[in-house]
Formats: sequence, C-alpha cells, structure tokens
Amino acid sequence: MPIAPNNVRDRMTPHALIPSTGAVTVDLGQIAQNWQALADRVAPAACAAVVKADAYGLGAARVIPVLRRAGCTTFFIATPDEAEAARKLAPSATIYALDGLIGGAAAETFARLNVHPILSTLDDVLAWRTLAKRTSADRNGAPLAAGLHIDTGLNRLGLTARAVRELTSDASQLSGITLSLVMSHLASADAPRDPKNRDQLLAFETLTALFPRVPRSLAASDGLMLGPPFHFDLVRPGYALYGGQASETFPAPVKPTVTVTARILAVADVGIGETVGYSATWRAKRATRIATIAAGYADGVPRGASAADEHTGGEVLITGHSAPIIGRVSMDLITVDVTDLPEGAAQPGGSATLIGPGLSIEQAGYAAGTIGYEILTRLGPRFARLYLDDDAG
Repeated sequence: MPIAPNNVRDRMTPHALIPSTGAVTVDLGQIAQNWQALADRVAPAACAAVVKADAYGLGAARVIPVLRRAGCTTFFIATPDEAEAARKLAPSATIYALDGLIGGAAAETFARLNVHPILSTLDDVLAWRTLAKRTSADRNGAPLAAGLHIDTGLNRLGLTARAVRELTSDASQLSGITLSLVMSHLASADAPRDPKNRDQLLAFETLTALFPRVPRSLAASDGLMLGPPFHFDLVRPGYALYGGQASETFPAPVKPTVTVTARILAVADVGIGETVGYSATWRAKRATRIATIAAGYADGVPRGASAADEHTGGEVLITGHSAPIIGRVSMDLITVDVTDLPEGAAQPGGSATLIGPGLSIEQAGYAAGTIGYEILTRLGPRFARLYLDDDAG
C-alpha cells in the first residue's frame, strides 16, 4: 500500500491513488504523537499501547513498529494469533494477552513467544502453573511470567475478591509463575463523576496490597484522564491512541488519526412521494436530489445509521457540507440527500467523507446509536488502507 510523504498530505486524494470503493487513511505520525502526549501526561507511570483487533482495525503491522520507534515497550493484544504477529513486529517488547488462556494451544503459544497471559480465573492460574512445571527443565527452572486480572466491579473478566484471597492464602498456587502485572478495568471511566470510579479504585488498592512489589495497572484511555491516583505503574491506552475521545468531560490530549472516504457512484432526482431504499422506509416530502455512495454495512457503516420517515440517521460530508443519510443502509451502498448542497458539489466519481475533519468517530457512532469504538473497529477490509508517512524514513 502506498505511503504518502508528509509534504503531499494536503494534496492527497486517496481515490486517485487506489482503485477501490473507499479508503481508510491512517496518519501514523499522529498515532506516534498521541502515544507520546499520553506518555507525557501520565509520567512517571509507564505508558503501554493496546493494539488488539489489528490495532483497532487500522493495521497492527503498520501501527506497532511506529509505536515501538516512538518509545513504547509494552503492548496489549487479545488472542494467540495477535500475539504471533505482535512478537514478530516487536521482538523485545513486553506483550500481554488480555483474554488470557482461551483454550487449545494458547498457553503453549504464549510460553513459546514469551507473551504474558492475563490470568482471570483460578483455572487459568492452574493451567499456567501446570505448564510451568511441565516445561521447567526447558527453561532451566525459570518461572513463566503472567499478569493477573482482578475484578473490581466491572463483573466481566477477573478474579473476584474471594478468589484473590484464596490465591494469596496458598503460595503454592503461584509456584513456577512470576507475576509481572496486576490489573483491573474501570466500568465508568468515561463518566468521571461516577462514584463507581472511586469505589473501584479503593477495591483495587485493597486487593493489590496482597501482591506487594508487583506492578499495577488500572487505567485505560479514559481512566488515565481521571488523574494520578488512577495511573499506578502502567496505563494502557487503546482508543485514545487512534484519536478517540470517549469522554466529553475530560478529553485526552490526542488528535484524530483516521479519515474514511467513499466514492460517489451516482446522483439522481426523485420526486415528491417517491421512496428511497429497501422496505421503502423513507419517502420524499419534496423534490430531492440523492447521491448513492459505495459504502454499506459490509464496510462498517452501521445499519443503525439508516433514516426513515419518522427519524433521522447518520450523515456524510461532501465538499465539507453535511449530507444526511436517507433510507436504509444496505450491504454495499448508502443514499444521501444532496438537495441543499451547492450546485455541482456532489458528482459521480467524487468522494464523501464518512469520518474526518468535521465528522468525528464519536459523531458517527452517536448518529448510529453506537460508540466510536465500534465504528473504528468495524471498518471493512474492502476499503483500501492508505498510510501517511510517520517521519521515520
């Protein structure tokens, strides 16, 4: 895939460079700058990078090397396949697997790659301990490293307080295991005034006291903006690295990194009373000019962005002007109302912006009844990925 040098960023037209229905343009240099800004914000705590789900859909093969060059030495992934890819891209980094031992040969894969699984159940601890004992001779008696996930109120993954106390009451349960991290996850970090944040902080402090001298991590993208009490030894931003802003109250010191554009395929007129799209859910109340755009739910445009007679949906930008989606979002196509745009603004062969300046990931998510995280990670593979130069040569 082509990489445009910095001096042509403003002149670049992705559809002229790549023959595709759409393009996801990723500013690698801005991702590096975002990581550095977050690292500066939380110092002296260390700043990791969450690169699971193919770096939130933006391409781990491009993103991980950029972050490594920026100074990031700790990465979080989720699955064994992601661990394989991350280890090749960052041979000397500390890598954690957030989903733990998910079955099959996951434990053996993590041990072979020197990836630290995040153990979230006593069964995980037992499986890792058993592997450590069975393979001890291969490592000359060296223990296997792992992280430990404590549940402090999210009630998803994580050891309960009771399980933590059971684990620490018998040192043999951690035989052959070196704990490199104890972590938890905040439930309401995007709502800074929610008392649950303080409740979880207190629970985390209480339970991690049972693991003296083990590094601790509580905050992800939004949690790190709650201030130093939440930073501990390591923060682990993901969404914020890619320009996401889940919290309106305390926005992170980051800038957008992603622009998504799609081709305009056709422009046509419909008369009063005519319908647009599947199931005829939208009917023209005036003579309407519509543009059909080569993007649909197969490309990551949520079906929830559809519009009907009784409610509005999402929007796109064409030459900087808002064009609301009308009718149903289908697999490959959306239709937008361009009646009020300047004459000639919408033309076949032109482009519409789905995410970019003036239309943030969060705005796109809100209009579709979802969140920016989902918008970002669901960007489909049919859109070409175009990477802007990260200044690394």
